Amino acid sequence: MMRSKGFNIIIFLLALSCVAHAQSRTSDKKTPKPDSAAATSGISSDQNLKELTVTEKATDFGFSRLRGVENMGIYEGKKSEVITPDQLVANLSTNNARQVYSRVAGLNIWENDGGGLQLSIGGRGLDPNRTSNFNVRQNGHDISADALGYPESYYTPPIEAVGRIQIVRGAASLQYGTQFGGLINFVMRKPVADKKLEITARQSVGSFGFYNTFTSASGTVGKLSYYTFFQYKKADGWRENSHFQNKTAYADIDYKISDKTSIGIDVTHMDYLAKQPGGLSDAMFLQDPRQTNRERNWFQVGWNMLALHFDQKLSETSDFNVRLFGLSAHRYSLGFRPNRVATIDDNSERDLIKGNFTNWGAEARYLKRYFVAKKLSVLLVGGRFYHGYNHSLQGVGTSAKDADFNFVEPERFITYDYRFPNRNVSLFAENIFYLSDRLSITPGVRFEYIKTTADGFYGNISRDLAGNIINITRTEENRKNGRQFVLAGVGVSYKPHSNVEVYGNISQNYRSITFSDMRISNPSSVIDPNLKDEKGYSIDLGFRSHQTAFFNYDVSLFYLNYNNRIGEVQFYDESNRVLRLRSNVGQAIITGVESYAEADFFKLANPEEKDWSTVLFANIAFIKSEYKNSEIPGVQGNEVEFVPKVNLKTGLRVGFKKLKGSFQLTHLTDQFSEATNAVEGGVSSVVGIIPAYKIMDLSLSYEWKRLKLETSINNLTNEMYFTRRATGYPGPGILPSDGRGYYVTLQVKI
Repeated sequence: MMRSKGFNIIIFLLALSCVAHAQSRTSDKKTPKPDSAAATSGISSDQNLKELTVTEKATDFGFSRLRGVENMGIYEGKKSEVITPDQLVANLSTNNARQVYSRVAGLNIWENDGGGLQLSIGGRGLDPNRTSNFNVRQNGHDISADALGYPESYYTPPIEAVGRIQIVRGAASLQYGTQFGGLINFVMRKPVADKKLEITARQSVGSFGFYNTFTSASGTVGKLSYYTFFQYKKADGWRENSHFQNKTAYADIDYKISDKTSIGIDVTHMDYLAKQPGGLSDAMFLQDPRQTNRERNWFQVGWNMLALHFDQKLSETSDFNVRLFGLSAHRYSLGFRPNRVATIDDNSERDLIKGNFTNWGAEARYLKRYFVAKKLSVLLVGGRFYHGYNHSLQGVGTSAKDADFNFVEPERFITYDYRFPNRNVSLFAENIFYLSDRLSITPGVRFEYIKTTADGFYGNISRDLAGNIINITRTEENRKNGRQFVLAGVGVSYKPHSNVEVYGNISQNYRSITFSDMRISNPSSVIDPNLKDEKGYSIDLGFRSHQTAFFNYDVSLFYLNYNNRIGEVQFYDESNRVLRLRSNVGQAIITGVESYAEADFFKLANPEEKDWSTVLFANIAFIKSEYKNSEIPGVQGNEVEFVPKVNLKTGLRVGFKKLKGSFQLTHLTDQFSEATNAVEGGVSSVVGIIPAYKIMDLSLSYEWKRLKLETSINNLTNEMYFTRRATGYPGPGILPSDGRGYYVTLQVKI
């Protein structure tokens, strides 16, 4: 059955490719070819340079890609995607990731947070945990806890406030860091230019006690423009003991000093308190996925960010930008979490982990357009300084049931106390050389200096069978690790037709080990103290359409070589307990095909049609993975964890004037959760297979004057499934995903 579906999707992609080819031939006949690459950019070496405004073709897809040069960045020859939430028919109030990112091929999404508090996405075998393998930004600045020591994103912007989501895969490393995943940049909504005040109010209600209120204000007064919002949401959760409350506030104020100079400030605050129902064993999940045996587990996050930006147009061909950014944040987790997840809570002292983060940085970019032998070239150079500091503690919390994040006798019972000051200096450069009207090459290079430090102590509390303390030990530790290296890459773009592009790139990648989680005690895992940095490279080769109002496609091959991959393997301790060892597992090779296509068949049949729209899309990835080399017994030749062989998202959106409806099917095949490819979860259920699942979603929206009504049914068939086996919080164990839920949103804009 799966083969049949896959075959049908491939036929659909090929059909769209033929349509694209025919469309491009027609376009070539009607549109005269430019004389040079400079002409295609609106610039000629024989003319006086004038300011050029580039606008995208009108599209109702909600999905496009970045231009070759855009917003002080170079994307020529790179695999990129742009999501426009305003054009989606999806459940935006809950940040439903499988709907919002449905057009991005190959993404693996963890779905254990019904309120959309955190985003956990990966791809190509990368761990989805809090999107830690991507460089995650908001308006171009980092939002993760610590870009070096703890690159996890506990804050996710409300999709209702996001104007565009920019995603650049693997080869984004040269501009935005060294990571294997690439870039995710949330571009917040821009201030309204033609009004002094515009207010948007959204009220949402849904299943499991869900309530969301979102209010924004925006406008422009003279040279000053602003956009601000406040969001509050809460829910009881699909399972007991999983309620939460969340508040997010944001303000963007920009001042245009002159036509060529502008400054601005962004301020973000987010906090939430969530009760954690804990994980389940395989037997418990089969018996009742909604059950819970934890009522004293809590999680609290506070996130504060400040960013300043300065933009200067130096000339008609030169632009300069600098951003200063800072973060003050914390994450606290508290609970009873034994290795045997079926164990009934004995109301003893809880485990408490606290992390505090104080980071700041600066990034400057200079973009220059110039000519070589009458051919346009574009140079981007930049630098970055980053200072990270996080303080992590672990110890004994209270035996109460409430969210009391205080240690019991901290002078005795703190078993882990580390400070992690980190430094990073980077220099990067990329240059587009347009060799002809159709061919360009973009080499790039990045220099990195990284210094990570760990200073503190770790310890252990030994107890007898009655739970009495018999010994407390502490070991002081000071570790420093400084390194510097150069990464290189190159991209190629060839446009055989006006609506078709063939692209390819290769880029080196690097991921630093994180000291911040090396010593934290976890009842289900052991960490190798000799972890090494991860290194490798990624290759993309594909062909895609240039965005049109009728069709859109991108089909590509990728190859990822992942050396010293940090992963987890199952082993048994002296008590025959199943545990996981976190170590450098070996060399992982991941290859596959990522394909995406969509078309508006009404507009293809009748380009003048304005009332009706019927968009069919298909997003499918076929991936093969293998541990090519490993020193750990039983790993070499195994599949890589977090890699479903088939990852399919497909759907249909039908629209008539202001009424729109969408249906989506998501299907992922089985995937392993660790490198030994264990199938059974054991008593802890932190290992084992993640079974295949199929999810259907249905959404409707209708606009009338200043009003907009949105409704959705998530998980239409009430599938019982899970996407994650957690090793620690909010587990350990299986974290079930939500069953069927109903949601309604009313929006008023004045």
